[in-house]
Amino acid sequence: MKLHPDRREFVKGLSALAGSAALLGYDLRLANAEPPPETTKLTLFENNVTCLAPQYVARELLQAEGFSEVQYLKFPRDTQKWVPEVLVTGEADISLSFVPSDIVQIDAGAPVVVLAGSHIGCVEVVGGPRVKSARDLKGKKVAVQLPRSDEQIFMSIFAKYVGLSPDDIDWIVHQGDHWELLAEGKIDAFMSGPPGSIELRRRKIGQVLVNITTDTPWSHYFCCLIASSKQFVQQYPVATKRAVRAILKAADVCATEPNRVARLIADKGLASYENVRQMLREIPYGQWREHDPEDSIRFFALRMRDVGYIGNSPQRIIAQGTDWRFLNELKKELKV
Repeated sequence: MKLHPDRREFVKGLSALAGSAALLGYDLRLANAEPPPETTKLTLFENNVTCLAPQYVARELLQAEGFSEVQYLKFPRDTQKWVPEVLVTGEADISLSFVPSDIVQIDAGAPVVVLAGSHIGCVEVVGGPRVKSARDLKGKKVAVQLPRSDEQIFMSIFAKYVGLSPDDIDWIVHQGDHWELLAEGKIDAFMSGPPGSIELRRRKIGQVLVNITTDTPWSHYFCCLIASSKQFVQQYPVATKRAVRAILKAADVCATEPNRVARLIADKGLASYENVRQMLREIPYGQWREHDPEDSIRFFALRMRDVGYIGNSPQRIIAQGTDWRFLNELKKELKV
């Protein structure tokens, strides 16, 4: 079948990015020396949150790891569920996932397993004219998509950090983009991630109250993790390790080849080239070596328990829902 010119450039870009991984010093013989993956089919999750860039870049790298059939489960076309629920149901096999979502699911006993950290910093709190800092959220209207969503969890722990209670906030449930409500003065703040957060700044809508890419203590911890289901990991351990390796390599490519990655994601129709490139300049991809994902889970789990979103201790969450075997092996192999 003849490829459409745009599709041909898209495939060419993937191949170029795979080549970039080799230039970073990865020894491709490592994969060749291992047993082949127990399955050659792998499904990842896709949505329009562009900080998931490593798993889109990873397609060719996954194919080099022996996955001849790499698919993406698209939200909301293919599923109405989000990660990590799509991992629990088996609709997707492995995916980048937001740390509060993983912790909530693990606390509830779901068979989610966190395998590695991906990147730090992809969330901002945007406020209107009546809010100058996170402390000003007391008594203000804050929009969230759903009760107990990632947005509400993050906003609650941000509030707790500056001495407020989640009960001090007037929560407004609103499904859809919140920025119009902010522009009209109907709400005072909401949480945003890329590409929306980049576009808000470009349009000069609101002001950034918290940026976890740059503001401490948040900037020391992973916001997004690599997760799978216990069933997949137990059934396909070789495939799991190979998939994690490809995604971590892809994170390094995001750090070293931002222009190519921005073009790749723009060609997928997820966001504009300019917004993706700005995101890649801001988020410190490639730092998965420098931070401990277990510390990140401990940090967020403690704060989530303090505001009542989970009941188990951080150590219980770590014991039930993490598996660092593959990450530790890869760090040795990749001379981290």
